[in-house]
Amino acid sequence: MEVKLWNDKREREMYENFAELFAIIKATEKLEKAYIRDIISPAEYEVECQKLIAHFKTLSSSLKDTVPSIERFHDTYKMDCQAAINRLVTSGVPATVEHRAAAAMSATTSAANVAECVQNFITAMDSLKLNMVAVDQVHPLLSDLSGSLNKLSILPPEFEGKTKMRDWIGRLSKMGAADELTEQQARQLHFDLESSYNSFMAALPTAGT
Repeated sequence: MEVKLWNDKREREMYENFAELFAIIKATEKLEKAYIRDIISPAEYEVECQKLIAHFKTLSSSLKDTVPSIERFHDTYKMDCQAAINRLVTSGVPATVEHRAAAAMSATTSAANVAECVQNFITAMDSLKLNMVAVDQVHPLLSDLSGSLNKLSILPPEFEGKTKMRDWIGRLSKMGAADELTEQQARQLHFDLESSYNSFMAALPTAGT
């Protein structure tokens, strides 16, 4: 005896769409696992994943009234496809695109930190040239420089600029706010800043490395 799952054309289309949604989720799960296990190349993965995401978005949009929650649909049919749910619902882009975006963001952040370090080096050196040698003038500049250097992960903890700035900040902390650096101290600090700046520029990775 034949059992009908639907009573009319509308119900038939709904169940067909459910089956299509089920298939997309399952296919995405298999694709995610294949990519993680290096069974498929990143380029092939990205093309196929973009197709599945596009189909999913179109189908889930048309089913938003009957399937308001994809997660609930997933749980109701006991699909066990968490990787697919993450890719289709949470992320919405292939893993390869996510990785490129993260790398670009990291590069952008590093570039901003490098620019901040350069600016702080130049500001500190220029201030000494302008005879701004009071402790309450010099200390904030060296603190800013030290902070910006510490943000850069490419610099090791024992980097010359970090250690020298720590030493100078320690010395200044023992002085009064209105105290001033002697001419010899100011000259030595400027020399240390210039030496640290040159070491900093030499430590930066060149293009292509």
